[in-house]
Amino acid sequence: MSEKNQNQTLAAENTAAGNDPKIVNGKKVLNVVGRKKIFYCISLCLITLFIVLSLTIKPKVAIEFKGGTILTYTYEGDITANQVNDVVKDTLNMDAVVTKGEDSQSNSKTVKISFSSSKGISDEKQTKLKAALEEAFADNNIEVYETNDVEASNGMNFFFKCLVAVVFAMIITIIYIAFRFRNIGGLSAGVFSVVALFHDMCMVYGTFVICRFDISANFMAVMLTILGYSINATIIIYDRIRENERILGKKLDLKQLVNLSVTQTLGRSIHTTVTTVLAMATVCIVCVICGVSSIISFAFPLIIGMIAGVYSSNCIAPTLWVTWKSRSSASNKSKKSSAKKQGSRR
Repeated sequence: MSEKNQNQTLAAENTAAGNDPKIVNGKKVLNVVGRKKIFYCISLCLITLFIVLSLTIKPKVAIEFKGGTILTYTYEGDITANQVNDVVKDTLNMDAVVTKGEDSQSNSKTVKISFSSSKGISDEKQTKLKAALEEAFADNNIEVYETNDVEASNGMNFFFKCLVAVVFAMIITIIYIAFRFRNIGGLSAGVFSVVALFHDMCMVYGTFVICRFDISANFMAVMLTILGYSINATIIIYDRIRENERILGKKLDLKQLVNLSVTQTLGRSIHTTVTTVLAMATVCIVCVICGVSSIISFAFPLIIGMIAGVYSSNCIAPTLWVTWKSRSSASNKSKKSSAKKQGSRR
């Protein structure tokens, strides 16, 4: 056993004996289990807020999921996406996603306007928009290059496949944790780790709703990325719980064991997350400066999801697991006691 593990073990023994509770780098054992109601209230309030916002302001759905029309124009000189977007709003009073690019065949500059609509854009509106663009950018020789209607069925098929991947990942996670941590009740640990994953996905969804980001391919990419980060942090905690139980045996009860394990692993989880969060924050800053909004809708929700992952892995999954194990143990004792009383009466 390494010197660090020996120090942690000796400190844990002191804690169990009622001595000095400072165990990890001079810090007290965090009473995570004792504050579980606070954590649950915070999470439930946020999830309720997201549900209310979804019903009132409704999330924005991207064209690949809702269907719509993509209008592509060629132009000369310089125009900005914001200028084009202003013309679209003034002319059609509709929200659109405007992106600039270049056609590889003709080497012409292009501006693509995407309308998310189940009914598409009528020919009359397209003609009206073309006239408004030609008037606003008279010196840029704007011409229609391509018009495409996108069917929502294609996007929904992709969305369904992503959901299947998420559900499959959750099932595999439960099976893996149930097998790996079978000595400490792995099945329940796996179930509550998935509950924590669902919590993190709710936080990501809430970010898209509040920030008015389109529910698009970026949304699914963030969800799948968060699955890997969050479950890794949860597994580290379960691994520490199993190790502490093996070393300390019955010297700590379940609540003390979880509090100790969370305290020992929290620093590592925070340091790992901060590294990625700083990288994503840098990406967000650069995107804001350069006006690249499409990447922000991936990077910023990922930051929120990773922060939520640290929170749920340390404050939600292990505390739910302790609550379940404690009630299960109390129920078993009650059944045994009842069985003994019936046996003695006979």
